[in-house]
Amino acid sequence: MLWIALHVPWLSLEAFMQTLSSDVAGQVPVALLDGHQVSAADPIAQALGVKPGMKRATALALAPDLLFGQANTPRDAQALGAVAQAVLAFTPSVTLEGSHTVLMEVQGSLRLFGGLPRLLRRVQAAIAPLHHLTRIATAPTAGGAALLAAWRDDLTLGIHSTDRTALGRLLDDAPIWLVGRGREHWEGLQGMGLRHLSDLRHLPRTGLARRFGPDLLLDLDRAHGDAPDPRQWVPLPRCFEARIELFARADHSEQLLHVARGMLQRLIAWAGAWHARIAAFTLRLHHETRLHPASRTAVDDPPAFTPLPIVLGLACADAAHLHTLLAERLARLVLPAPVLEIELSCDDLVDTPAPNGELFNTRASEHEGLLRLIDRLQARLGSERVRRLQAVPDHRPERDTIEVPAHGPAPRSAGRAGDTSHPALPGAPGANHLIRPIWLLPQPQPLRETRAAGPLLQGHPLKLLTGPERIETGWWDGDVVTRDYFIAQTTDDALVWIYRERVPDVQAAPGWFLHGRFA
Repeated sequence: MLWIALHVPWLSLEAFMQTLSSDVAGQVPVALLDGHQVSAADPIAQALGVKPGMKRATALALAPDLLFGQANTPRDAQALGAVAQAVLAFTPSVTLEGSHTVLMEVQGSLRLFGGLPRLLRRVQAAIAPLHHLTRIATAPTAGGAALLAAWRDDLTLGIHSTDRTALGRLLDDAPIWLVGRGREHWEGLQGMGLRHLSDLRHLPRTGLARRFGPDLLLDLDRAHGDAPDPRQWVPLPRCFEARIELFARADHSEQLLHVARGMLQRLIAWAGAWHARIAAFTLRLHHETRLHPASRTAVDDPPAFTPLPIVLGLACADAAHLHTLLAERLARLVLPAPVLEIELSCDDLVDTPAPNGELFNTRASEHEGLLRLIDRLQARLGSERVRRLQAVPDHRPERDTIEVPAHGPAPRSAGRAGDTSHPALPGAPGANHLIRPIWLLPQPQPLRETRAAGPLLQGHPLKLLTGPERIETGWWDGDVVTRDYFIAQTTDDALVWIYRERVPDVQAAPGWFLHGRFA
């Protein structure tokens, strides 16, 4: 067996930083408190002299504008779960060690990913968007990999051991406090002069078990591979749900983008574990509903939350595209009340292969670019304002298409039941082979005639090129159409679509009519 350990030493601080708005994160010093002592500090606070273990009053004396946060166990668990979901794309054998370490058994995945070095690079690339400083180690045992990752402060190369003999030599120099039971009995062990794991291995096991309990030796044996180490694997949920409480309430939608960006990265990591792409997701903004009793009325009560559904025309896992769509939606949103929490959910995945990274544009890449443009327009203008034409089984040109939303199912009256595809363009393979213009006039325009009964446009005669295309329909609904259509050429070589009534209406002037123009 071969285990990879991912240790996230600053998980609590990084998870707290994700709850801050963009105008605060990275701009002011931030520290986490454990009781009245500093448990973690960001680089800005450390540059000012704030260190872990320092009292709160001392830290404030060094940095008066220091922003304090409290560690939150559910928030930390959610952040560590995102790391676990990101590496589930490489192996189903993923488990957690404590509250800061993710373990993955990868012996069966080495051949698939081209060996351990390539797999390590893939794992680092997968967790990089989550913005966690991570220590990586490999070992033939789960406990040994976890100890090595938590021991050495090497965030780039890591420690790698592939056999138990080399692992034993590495663990001999590790401090005792890395073992969970070693932290519990640290004062007693230190008083006996025991500081490294090798010190424990040279003492009688019976006496150690009697004084400190058998669990300390069991952890040590499991790290060396001398005792079985059963593990419970992390399950991959079918639906994604993440909820973050903001550090301060947000009065404007722009303050939510920084938090939403981190949640989108977790969403993409979850979709990557399923080897699928995201077709739709929903962001819910939970509002502050507590108002002053005197000003509270049934009409003025704000909603409990505001949903922002995002539906994609083409399923993708591109963080930049998803963030752009969400930014467009938030830019045109007026908050009915301040936001206290953000919730992101998704249960709509599509099992499609990743797009090819071709050098030159292809028909598929151009189609993908068009759909992404439609996604951005819908996010900015609203889904009902971006529309397309859907073909309708009617021969009358003014009735053969209807407007429907650019994405989403078409009405049942718009064609065959369940047909939600885009209509084929005229002349395309499998479409109507008749040549029709793209632009139709709202109402046909009567044309003057020459003495020989030929059509005139702006005083110039038209040259008939093709036709007639005869249309006789509409007898069943009272709007009878009996027309002969022609493609004509103007004096400046433009093409127009004209027709002549075969059976002129007694209430309308007979003759020629202009109905469309070719682009």
